[in-house]
Order: sequence, then C-alpha cells, then structure tokens
Amino acid sequence: MRIEPFQASYPNFDFIASPDLFCAEAKNSFREFQANGLMEISPEPAFYVYRIETESRKHTGMIALNDVADYFAGKIKKHEKTLSERERKQMQLFQRWNAILKPVLLTYPPVPVISRWLSHYADANKPLYSARFAKDRQTHRVWAISDPAEISHLQRLFSDHILCTYIADGHHRTTTAALLHERLKYQNQAADFNHLFCAFFPADQLDILDYNRVVESAGLMNPTQFLDKMSHVFNLELLHHARKPLEKHEIVMGFRHKWYSLRWKPEIMAKQPRRHVILDTSLLNELVLRDIIGVKDVRTDTRIQYIEGVKGIEGVRKALSESEESIGFLLHPVSFDDLMHVADAGDSLPPKSTYFEPRIKSGMLVKLLKHVEPDSPNAV
Repeated sequence: MRIEPFQASYPNFDFIASPDLFCAEAKNSFREFQANGLMEISPEPAFYVYRIETESRKHTGMIALNDVADYFAGKIKKHEKTLSERERKQMQLFQRWNAILKPVLLTYPPVPVISRWLSHYADANKPLYSARFAKDRQTHRVWAISDPAEISHLQRLFSDHILCTYIADGHHRTTTAALLHERLKYQNQAADFNHLFCAFFPADQLDILDYNRVVESAGLMNPTQFLDKMSHVFNLELLHHARKPLEKHEIVMGFRHKWYSLRWKPEIMAKQPRRHVILDTSLLNELVLRDIIGVKDVRTDTRIQYIEGVKGIEGVRKALSESEESIGFLLHPVSFDDLMHVADAGDSLPPKSTYFEPRIKSGMLVKLLKHVEPDSPNAV
C-alpha cells in the first residue's frame, strides 16, 4: 500500500465541553466549528496513531492518506454495493465542508511488525490529544508521527507487508472520492482527490458484530401458516428464552413473544454452490424475506429495520414491541475469513451484513481538501 502523511485538522478540546456533542454535530456544524476556532491544524505532515480504549481492551491503528491508484488497482477491496444517490450526497458534503470528516476504515490480516511499532510509539510518547466519550464509555487518543525517518520506515513497512486492504466502514466515502478523482484529474484545481483518507486497523484490532433484522409482516398470513412455511427451509426448535445464535448457519427468530432456533435444512444447504461462501444473510433474504414474507428489495423496502449488534438482543426486543406483526431475526456475525473471501472474489455481501467496532468519530481527525497554512487566518 502506498501511504502518505498529511496535515490533519483536529478539535481543540480545551474549548470543547462535550466530545460526544461535538462529534455528533460535526456533520452539521463543521464550518461553524472552524469559524469559531474549535479546530486546529497540525504544523507539518504526519501519520497519526489512533487508539480507542474501551472498558475491555485497546484498539490501535494508524491514519494516513492512501494513493487512490491502489483503489483502482484492486488493492482496496470492497464487499458492498454502493448507491449512486448516496454518492451524490457525499459529493455535496465534501464540497460544502471542503474537507472529509471521517476516514475510511480499512482492515487487513495482522502484520506483527507494524502492530508492535504502533503500540510501542503510543506507549512511549505523549498523545497529541485525548477525548473521553461518556455515551460509549470510550477514550480516543491520537499521536502525530512527523519525524521523516519514522515516516519513511512506516511507508516501507506498509509497502512491503500490506498487499491489499478491505473496506470495513466507508464504502460510499471511498467510491465518492474515487469518482471525484476521475472527474477532476485533468482539471487544474486545488482540492486533493488523488488520495483516500484512511484509517488502517488490522483485523485483530476490530470486532465484527452481528447485524440483525426486524421485519413487519403486516398480517401477511396467520402464525400457523408462517411457521409451517418456515419449517420447509429450517429445522425449528422452540427456545426457553432469547439468545444470540451460537454459530454460523443458526438464526434465532423472535415471533409472537416466542423465540426459535432456526437451522437450515440439509437439503437447502446441499443446493448451494460449493465454490461460494454460504452467507446466512443471503439465504435469509432470498428464502425467507423474499419467498415467504414478500420483501422484493431489501435495500428499499421500508418494512425492514436493521438493528446493529452493538444494541444487543434488547435492541431487537424493542423493535419487536412496536408491532405484534413484527418478526425478529438474530444472525451470527460474518467472519473476517468470509468477508475477505467474498471481497477477493469480487462479490458483494448483502446490505447491512457487517457492523464493525470500534469506530472513529466524525471530526476527530479531518482531511482538508485544500491546503491551508497552520497560522493562516483561514486555518481556524
């Protein structure tokens, strides 16, 4: 991977009472934050170690620019299809902010020599700044690496050891930046769309959580008919209480105040092409949501609520409580191996298949699209 340092803009937390509120409002108020002197600019180009400390562990990665040519060469691999309407909105936001407020989250198989270097640097140096997020009970810390020798060393490590990366979060930000590069590359303009704004976290520093569904059946059929149809594709077992699936190819369903373990029938699994990864989300979309409930397009049908795994079983319970006609599906998280296999094959996961934790907050590190001197009147 071809990475480059950059001059980041970042919050001055000496003047910010609530990091939670600041980052939540960054998308709406970034230009106002700049005008009010809440943003600073690093004095020189740097890489940035980014560490997220939760109650149970530390997650350490690095933020840098990546040559957009790596994306076009297939070295930055995606596993989701993007929507042109969302790309259009992203373009408008980038142009309105004159900045990108959040890096694309890229992951890769762990490289111990890089992980050790970043952790040692963070442990041995004072952070540029820290922010405590009360809502998530997380502390985010950032260190700037500006020494030319250390920058060159990290560039060699990334070039030698990371042959490709996988988009964990930020598919639309990636494709939007790539589209802007293609449109503007022959124009003499100051904005930098030759690089992607990236956060590199190895796979062992991220967690893939489940992404669950609650579907409104709207009285499509009576409960006996529905369970009968489900029994044609699953082996059903009534559970004593709600729980998450224990393994891949088990789904837990909440329906009419009861919970069921669903396991695909052997004949269903036998029909699946052996050369492909068999994804529960794909089978659920096709054999249940489409064929039984009548959801033709999971991207646009308003009957579906997607519940991030971070909200737990209670998030699904809450959605189910809103309607007697709702059906909840708890899925086992997609594995990194399956995600990488799908991306390597050039295929896509169904929408809302993965939810990565932890996540970088909007506005914590910002890539300005036009260069501004740190002591310029426009640098605030």
